[in-house]
Amino acid sequence: MNKEIIAEKFRQLQDRICKAIETTDGKAIFIQDNWDREGGGGGRSRVIKNGEIIEKGGVQFSAVHGELPEKIKTKLKLSDSNFFATGVSLIMHPENPHVPIIHMNVRYFELEDGNYWFGGGIDLTPIYINVDQAKYFHRKLKEVCDRYHPEYYSKFKNWADDYFYLPFRDETRGAGGIFFDQLNGTDGLSKVEIFNFIMDVGNLFAPLYCGIMSQNKEESYSEKEKDWQLHRRGRYVEFNLVLDKGTKFGLDTNGRTESILISMPPEVKWTYQYTIESDSKEELTLSLLKKGINWVE
Repeated sequence: MNKEIIAEKFRQLQDRICKAIETTDGKAIFIQDNWDREGGGGGRSRVIKNGEIIEKGGVQFSAVHGELPEKIKTKLKLSDSNFFATGVSLIMHPENPHVPIIHMNVRYFELEDGNYWFGGGIDLTPIYINVDQAKYFHRKLKEVCDRYHPEYYSKFKNWADDYFYLPFRDETRGAGGIFFDQLNGTDGLSKVEIFNFIMDVGNLFAPLYCGIMSQNKEESYSEKEKDWQLHRRGRYVEFNLVLDKGTKFGLDTNGRTESILISMPPEVKWTYQYTIESDSKEELTLSLLKKGINWVE
């Protein structure tokens, strides 16, 4: 299982995901932008916008290599070494507030001395949390995790709760999911088994999210609900710019800024002291933006 094979499998994953999103949206198609990284490697940025369901979305593939930047050497406590990194990352911002935002990424990192690790995750950020859909989402993630390790789901779910969390708001970003990093065989899985797990997570995305898109796309919404969506998107921006390690890694490795910041929503607002009415759908959603919720029982 070498880096070239892994990169090619990720390219194919990008193709499958984009095709599924286009089919489900039924209107918009992805525009592809090929790019090269000055230090080595490049990628394919695919963007969809103004669709029937998706207002703006991006599915990115990259395979970059070269000398490890000083910031990363210091952060990872590594000596001089060349690196190779490849992965697929995506974000979908729907038009309808009842269709949740979703994020997913799978990635592989390798040093020339042979050290490697996999990372990734998938999480759901509903504007209005549908409890039944959140439970279904987590059950499907657990099924994938359970095929590889009995502790994966609980470990990675808690990791997601801690990672996708805004401490200055005391809120999770959404209904959570799974998050993992630096998987390199220390838990007993071989490199091939870890890669298979990563691909299963990636391949779960399209049927899982396209199903939610199809179920929710016809729900009507009011101006108030649209305003709440724009307000909640502000939380997404806060997380990605202040806390997200992937954003910081991309910028620290002289990544392509335009592709890195595709995660930003197309329209957003910040309202000073947003008023939440008692017993409202907005209040219910806020009450569920907490760590430690058991979504699978």
